Amino acid sequence: MSLISRAVSRINPSATIAVTQIARELRARGRDIISLGSGQPDFDTPEHIKNAAKEALDRGETKYPPVGGIPELRKAVAEKFARENGIDYDPSQVIISGGGKQVISNALLATVDEGDEVVIPLPYWVSYPELVALCGGKPVFAKATLENDYKLTPESLEAVISPQTKWLIFNSPSNPSGAAYSSVELSAIADMLLRHPHVWILSDDIYEHLTYGDFRFSTLAQVEPKLKERTLTMNGVSKAYAMTGWRVGYGAGPRQLISAMEKVQGQLTSGTCIISQWAAVAALNGPQDFLRTSRVTFEGRRDLVVTMLNEARGIECPTPAGAFYVFPSCAGVIGNVGPSGKLIETDTDFVTELLDIEGVAVVQGSAFGLSPNFRISYAASTADLTEACGRIQRFCTNLKEH
Repeated sequence: MSLISRAVSRINPSATIAVTQIARELRARGRDIISLGSGQPDFDTPEHIKNAAKEALDRGETKYPPVGGIPELRKAVAEKFARENGIDYDPSQVIISGGGKQVISNALLATVDEGDEVVIPLPYWVSYPELVALCGGKPVFAKATLENDYKLTPESLEAVISPQTKWLIFNSPSNPSGAAYSSVELSAIADMLLRHPHVWILSDDIYEHLTYGDFRFSTLAQVEPKLKERTLTMNGVSKAYAMTGWRVGYGAGPRQLISAMEKVQGQLTSGTCIISQWAAVAALNGPQDFLRTSRVTFEGRRDLVVTMLNEARGIECPTPAGAFYVFPSCAGVIGNVGPSGKLIETDTDFVTELLDIEGVAVVQGSAFGLSPNFRISYAASTADLTEACGRIQRFCTNLKEH
């Protein structure tokens, strides 16, 4: 009898976490490493948010919180959805979890049975298919392409929907590509989804506040209110407010779903850290100037990275509308030979040789389901990004034809 369950055997370790850990270990051994694998802002959490946590400690807010979240934060989330997205939820339709990943996990554990299909746009965030597989579901992929800026059409999504489809996981702006869907594009997708009333929608809006230029964020339940009764709209404070370590995500949806998710969470973790919850109340209800400032900084970094990567031989990098990632194609250098003499046959070969030779840690596109690509997080200093992109340019120049 095997010690390890079949459920755990179905999943793989997170590639993004693995790359970040490798970079840490190499740096600890004295290597000059620039790590662009981690998806977290390099800014500090705003002071008023940290002060709210300190005040909570001083008040003695150190006991078990309610499983679904403290009333103050559930109310703040409901007000946020009404204020920013035009979607009305009662606080009882809100759940607070230990990060956005737990919101997704709770929803899938509460609803997915063996053999249920979950449609996932490709390229995808690394955890989506693994969480579906852990629950016994079947990930089904709808492929986007570089030529379409990694955005799906209603037709490409509808082609993979079947009677067994239980969920569509929809992430805009996207990790890893930064692709973001306009309200017009979302409306077309919503019209298609209305033809398939058995499909639930998990709208992952975690990068909502990180969009650039003239782009304006919309979410599916906002664009098509008829979808609200089968949509879980999830978000969190990690990316927008530089609070990745505070571990606070939230979701809102029909009471039946939220109650089932709360039941799951009650057995797995109970309530989210109460100090972090009070900090999240301050994030949602307090001054929002930080969002504007960080957005301007990220947009400048995006433009720098896109420009420098497109100057590298064999690299093609579209300009994303949101998040803090780029997802360039390295198809132009596949088949070349690296400085070590190794043949670059895959994007994994490319990122491995890049780390060995130039000390730049990025994540291979195959981890996100699409090759030959790689993901760069530009949530790093301008100096590090400039140096890293210069090293990538040098690396590509030094590749030789086979």
